[in-house]
Amino acid sequence: MSKVAIVTGGTRGIGEAISLALKELGYTVAANYAGNEEKAKAFTEKTGIASFKWDVGDHQACLDGVAQVAEALGPVDIVVNNAGITRDGVLAKMSFDDWNEVMRINLGGCFNMAKATFGGMRERGWGRIVNIGSINGQAGQYGQVNYAAAKSGIHGFTKALAQEGAKYGVTVNAIAPGYIDTDMVAAVPPAVLEKIVAKIPVGRLGQAHEIARGVAFLCSEDGGFVTGSTLSINGGQHMY
Repeated sequence: MSKVAIVTGGTRGIGEAISLALKELGYTVAANYAGNEEKAKAFTEKTGIASFKWDVGDHQACLDGVAQVAEALGPVDIVVNNAGITRDGVLAKMSFDDWNEVMRINLGGCFNMAKATFGGMRERGWGRIVNIGSINGQAGQYGQVNYAAAKSGIHGFTKALAQEGAKYGVTVNAIAPGYIDTDMVAAVPPAVLEKIVAKIPVGRLGQAHEIARGVAFLCSEDGGFVTGSTLSINGGQHMY
């Protein structure tokens, strides 16, 4: 029976590329999304990958969503925590809601999804959790104390949970993308984006499929001896 993978934020951008890469490995993929039903429907029609709607920042919604996926597709063996948002601003102008919402979804979503799936993986003796961090969680970024804190937290969460899962055949790793050519980066003003690219040694933005291939390796049988690691895919911008 094919292993079942959930990719949060899996119908657009990096998440879509990850969903497709895992499907290519022969896994049965469920793509989670938060709100855009029109794009989720188009994604499912285009790819044949089932999409499921819930808020990863809502603990009960994650428990219910994972149960729904398990009922439809089978027990969940792989989770890629990709869903994330930004609410940028300097601390002086950042509201508590801007702070809390980023923490709730970006970091809280990792806890909620792991809580919903880790026990089953451990009992079955096999599992893969891959958390999508960020270069800005490693190096920091002006105007992103919330986002940088959440992504940095993901890296710590990964190392701690990896220690819990190792003896049960459950690996937990992170990928820290640099600046990738997605809608989120496309929203950056051109003059600012030009300065960002100038700081990337390879001289270009990354592509979503380059992140997806890293995730696919970590989720494969070949990735079984890698756990507690953070794979930086950033064009050499931050060598950590």
